[in-house]
Amino acid sequence: MRPTRIPLFPLEVVLFPGMPLPLHIFEPRYRVMVARCVNENLEIGIILAAEAGIVKVGCTAEIVEKLKEYPDGRTDILCEGRALFRVIEILNVREYQEAVAEYLVEEVLSQDSEKEIHLIERFQVCHALVFGQPWIASSRDEEISLAFQMAARLPLELEAKQTLLEIPEESARRAFLLQKINELLPQLAQRQRLRQVAGGNGHGLN
Repeated sequence: MRPTRIPLFPLEVVLFPGMPLPLHIFEPRYRVMVARCVNENLEIGIILAAEAGIVKVGCTAEIVEKLKEYPDGRTDILCEGRALFRVIEILNVREYQEAVAEYLVEEVLSQDSEKEIHLIERFQVCHALVFGQPWIASSRDEEISLAFQMAARLPLELEAKQTLLEIPEESARRAFLLQKINELLPQLAQRQRLRQVAGGNGHGLN
């Protein structure tokens, strides 16, 4: 059972379940928070700090490794996304904020196989344009929402990632992501063409 009261870490990032998140901890209040989470085996509530304020839906992060400790007390840690939650109340009784959290249940219904194949095909085109190679899923990815896996690897705006995080049904997430991929593809293709022109000393092929 996860605790309903969790440490809260507002960041300019959207974390998805199963996804890695390296963090450099330097503020004194968050050093205290990380030390407590390590000692008590607590997950951190990662939530987007948007311009309009803290959003209501985030993802907990388990600290899976301490990468480096600095002489001045700073630390580098590696976290991994775990569970979606909704903020019910923000508490300000410690050095850092905490949240009374309600955990969100993941939908596990089977998905339309034809739509899944189409989504994967479109995503692979995007992935190749961004990274220059195809995406290869690992066996552990089978337990994670396909939409979340893909969104974590795409250059989407934070607002789009947050919208996706808040969609409860996997089928709706995939439909939303397909729309975003179709919007991204022309931009990524244009960027690729410009790189090729630049690589050819500014002269395109006739």
